[in-house]
This record gives sequence, C-alpha cells and structure tokens, in this order.
Amino acid sequence: MKVIYKITYPNGKIYIGKDLTGTLTYFGSVNSALVERDFTVEQRKDFSIRKEILMESEDAYEINRCESTLHIAI
Repeated sequence: MKVIYKITYPNGKIYIGKDLTGTLTYFGSVNSALVERDFTVEQRKDFSIRKEILMESEDAYEINRCESTLHIAI
C-alpha cells in the first residue's frame, strides 16, 4: 500500500512525505543536519518521533497528487 505520512518531531515541527513502497520503518529522507540543529545535545539522548498515516492508496498518481496538496495546506 502506498501512503502519505506525517512525521511530528518533539519540537512541533512537521514533515509530510510519501512512501510508495509501503515500508513500515520508512521515516522519509530527512536532512539530518537541519533536524539536528533543532535539538540540544541533551535532547538528542531521548526523544520520540510520531508517524501518522494520512492517506493510503494503491494508486501512485493519486498519492503524488495529494502529497503536493498537503504540502500547501500545512
């Protein structure tokens, strides 16, 4: 199943992405340097990230189209 997901970091920042392979453990191709700047050394030692599935579809075209729309909405 192809999905659009929402990743929420502890600091409230949100990343919207898509996974066309349906991999459970995929959390996007985030730029680590950008994310690391938002955390202190102490915060990096223990934090949780939330992944929510916003949409599921077998149709890659539909996922691609809707992901673009969600980027604009958020």
